[in-house]
Amino acid sequence: MDIIQAIKKRYSTKEFDPTRKITKEDFEKVKTLLRLSPSSTNIQPWHFVITSSESGKKRVTKSTESSFPFNTTKILESSHVVIFCSRIDADDDFMKLVLEKEDADGRFADTEFKEMMHKGRSTFVNIHRNDLKDLNHWMQKQVYLNLGSFLLGVSALGLDALPMEGLDMQVLNKEFGLNEQGYTAVCAVALGYHRESDFNASLPKSRLSENDIITIID
Repeated sequence: MDIIQAIKKRYSTKEFDPTRKITKEDFEKVKTLLRLSPSSTNIQPWHFVITSSESGKKRVTKSTESSFPFNTTKILESSHVVIFCSRIDADDDFMKLVLEKEDADGRFADTEFKEMMHKGRSTFVNIHRNDLKDLNHWMQKQVYLNLGSFLLGVSALGLDALPMEGLDMQVLNKEFGLNEQGYTAVCAVALGYHRESDFNASLPKSRLSENDIITIID
């Protein structure tokens, strides 16, 4: 699918068809999209909890019971749900994990380049940890970079999606033991195929004009 066609096709699905499920082949592509997202300094401070079972989706809907009941049916009738999680900290063990994976994947032609990469990434982490004191927020920004590319990617696969912040993240953290694993829930995406009755599928997109958002400097 052409990239412009994919982004024009993408919209927030309001009604999923519970009879249609994502194929195993497409699910492998969904996981690949999550893995290959860009992030600042390639830090990849994320984790994803994915479920397609009825029991798993019901566990996710515990986060909608108090304040967000309008998302309950959307989760239950979707094919898959992805919970996007951010790391709570980028400790030495995690930084080493990323660095050694880069090394194993052939990113460094020389040990010197490996050391430079580690120093550069550590510099950014320490700026946000010690100077700006917003390390958690900075890592969550990286998760949203992933979310943006993910939504475009699944649209290109012909899948429908609904990104959701209307969830109680603390409930998700507790239900899936995320904090104990070093993560916190940030948002979730329901995936599948829309019902023909989904009103939002036929509405025109509304975006600010080029003149409102783009400045061209000659």
